[in-house]
Amino acid sequence: MTDSGGRTTFLTCYADLHGYGWNHVDLFVHDSAGREINWVHWHVDEDGPDAADRATARVEPALRRTSDWEHGIRADGSSYWIAQAAWDE
Repeated sequence: MTDSGGRTTFLTCYADLHGYGWNHVDLFVHDSAGREINWVHWHVDEDGPDAADRATARVEPALRRTSDWEHGIRADGSSYWIAQAAWDE
């Protein structure tokens, strides 16, 4: 979601294709030019959007997903999902 300052906030979650055991959700904020200006992540117990939604509700209850998760494939063949997000006011 883009705010009045032109910043975009979105969530990204991943599939741990290589078994690293580092399952997480990232929250990114980009400026109006698309540059990353803030980033944070938190652990999830499983891969994928459903686990990301559960973890986000627990860790950041004032943060809500505002779009459907969009699936993508990284160069190494692993899956990731991106969704727009916003803070409750």
